[in-house]
Amino acid sequence: MRGSVVTAAAGPAQGAGTAALTTDPRMLAFLADNAWGVLATIKSDGRPQVSNVGYAYDPDAGLIRVSVTADRAKTRNLERDPRVTLHVASKDFWTWIAVEGSAELTPVAADPHDDTVEELVTYYRGINGEHPDWDEYRAAMVADRRRVVRFHPEHVYGQVQS
Repeated sequence: MRGSVVTAAAGPAQGAGTAALTTDPRMLAFLADNAWGVLATIKSDGRPQVSNVGYAYDPDAGLIRVSVTADRAKTRNLERDPRVTLHVASKDFWTWIAVEGSAELTPVAADPHDDTVEELVTYYRGINGEHPDWDEYRAAMVADRRRVVRFHPEHVYGQVQS
């Protein structure tokens, strides 16, 4: 038998102007303890477009970062409509969360030491720690025309095992 399940939803309070996010701390801990999820964006016809992604969650900044290339469908979708959902599930699939937000996109990485590449270094460290060759990594980010999708959780829901 699995532990008891707690289903919860959190987000801005009904009727509130600019309410602060109030979330079950177990959901944000689950987000912080993982690095792989499914990112959903909205296609031009209104249907969802989903992609498996690596992500880094910075709990101090309350910020999720995803590395993308400039020419991907998800990037084009976010340029048109910033709404995004990140779905993260446990290996047994019984614990899961969905994190909704409004994404911002950095400019395309153009120089190994520009702000976008610096943020990609932060993203990489959030998932993998230190890279064995930062100069190689930085050059690859420029060659790949990488960008960072970043968003703050605005609404989080799902179920977590207690």
